[in-house]
Amino acid sequence: MNPKIAVSVVFVSAMFMAIMDITIVNVALPQLAHDFTVSPAHIDSVVVGFLVSLAVFIPASGWLGDRFGMKRMLLTAIVIFTGASALCGFSQSLTQLVIFRILQGVGGGMLTPIGMAMLFRTFPPAERVRASRILILPTALAPALGPVIGGLLVTDVSWRWVFFVNLPIGIAAFVFGLLFLHEHREPDAGRFDVGGFLLAGTGLPALMYALSEGPARGWGSPAIVGAGIAGLVLLTALVRYELRVPSPMIYFRLVGNRLFRSTTVVLLIGMAAFLGTLYAVALFFQDGLGLSALDAGLGTFPEAVGVMVGSQISTRLYPIFGPRRLMASGLIGVAVLALSLTAVGFTTSLWLVRFLMFLLGIAISHVFAPTQAAAFATISQAETGRASTLFNTGRQVGSALGVAILTTVMSAVGVTHLVHGHVQANLAAFHAAFVVAAALAVSAAVFAFFTIDDADAAPTMVRRPSKKVQQHQADAELAAAAG
Repeated sequence: MNPKIAVSVVFVSAMFMAIMDITIVNVALPQLAHDFTVSPAHIDSVVVGFLVSLAVFIPASGWLGDRFGMKRMLLTAIVIFTGASALCGFSQSLTQLVIFRILQGVGGGMLTPIGMAMLFRTFPPAERVRASRILILPTALAPALGPVIGGLLVTDVSWRWVFFVNLPIGIAAFVFGLLFLHEHREPDAGRFDVGGFLLAGTGLPALMYALSEGPARGWGSPAIVGAGIAGLVLLTALVRYELRVPSPMIYFRLVGNRLFRSTTVVLLIGMAAFLGTLYAVALFFQDGLGLSALDAGLGTFPEAVGVMVGSQISTRLYPIFGPRRLMASGLIGVAVLALSLTAVGFTTSLWLVRFLMFLLGIAISHVFAPTQAAAFATISQAETGRASTLFNTGRQVGSALGVAILTTVMSAVGVTHLVHGHVQANLAAFHAAFVVAAALAVSAAVFAFFTIDDADAAPTMVRRPSKKVQQHQADAELAAAAG
C-alpha cells in the first residue's frame, strides 16, 4: 500500500479518537458526578488527570518515536489509549476512572506528535499542503462531533459509551497500522534526557493545571498561584537546561528557525482566540439560552462544516498567495466574526448564530492549513519528530490559554445578574469575552503579517499541475521510454 495512504488513514483515525475524547467526556461530567455521588468540583479531576498526563508525555513523544521507531510507538500509543478507554468505561468508582484517564493521557500525549511527524516525513515539502488538508478532518470534525455524540450517548444509552465509542476506532487503526505502516527510526536519537523529562513533565502539567482550573477555583487560590508560578519557573529552567545538553528532549534550538517560530506563535495565539470563542458561544447556548449540551453542540457544529469547506479553498489559494497573507486574513476574519457575536442577544435567531459559526470555521481554516504546511517547510527529516513535539505543545497551551482568558473575563464581568429579582444570564459578560477573543485574533494577524516571509515557505508553495498537464507529462515519459 502507498505509504502516504497508510499514514493518513492511521493518523486521522487516531487523532480523531483522541481529540473527540476531550469534548465528548465534558458532556458526560454531570452524569458522572450524579452516578459517583461527588460534587462538580471533584468530578473535574476526570478532566484534569487526563490533561496533566497528556502534558507529561507530549514532550517525550518525539524522542520515543526517534529512538524506538515511529510505527512501534504510534501503535503502542493507540493500544494504551484504546485499552484505557475500555477500562474507563468499566470503572466502578471515581478513583478508578481518574487512574484510567491518566493512563489514557499517556497514550494521547504520544498519538498526535508522533503521528504528525510520520505524516510530514512521508509527504515531501511540495505536498505538505495536501497533508495539512488531511489534518483538517480530525481537527475540525472531532471537537464539534464530541458534544453531539456525547449528548446522544449519555441521554439515550449510558455515560460509559462515551469511552466505549473509542474501541472500534482504536482497534481498526491498530490493525491497519500493523499491516501497512512502515517503520522509521532515527539512528542519532541520543540518550534519554532525564533532566529534560523531569522539568518538562512537572512544569508543563503545572502550567496546564493552573490555566484549566484557574477560572473555576479563582486565580487567587493558593493552589492555582503555586501551580502557575511553579510551572513558569520549571519551564524557564527547562529552556536553560535543554540549550546546554547535547541531546535535549525538547529541541529549543528550533525556535531559532524563523518560520517555525513564527507559525508556532501564530498557532498558539490563534487557537486561543478560536477555541475561546467556541467555548464562550457554547456556554451562551447553555447558560444564556438554557439549551441542552446536545443542542449547544448542534449549534456550534456548523463551525466544523465551515472548516471543511474553507480548507478546500485555503489549500488551493496557498500556492498563490502564500501563508503570510492567508494567515493574516483568516485571523482578521476570526476577529470580525467574534465582534459580530457581540450583537447576539436572547432574541437573536439561532440560525444567524449558526451561520456565524459556519463563517468562523471558514475563517480559521485559512489559519489551520497554512500554519501546518508552512511550519515544517524548513525542518529537516531528522528534526521532524522534535519539531512536532514543540508545535503540538504550542497548540495545547494555546487551547488552554484561550479558554482560561475568556472564562476569566466572563467571571470578572459576571455571567449572571439579577433582573427584576430574577437571575438571568448577563450578555455583557459574553460580549466582553468576544471582544477579547477578537483582540487576540488581531494580535496574531499582525504578528503573522510582519514576521512570516513567504520565501521561507517556498518549498511548500509548489503548484500541482493540472490533470491535463499531468497526462501530457505521463504520455511524454511513455513516448521517451518507447523511443
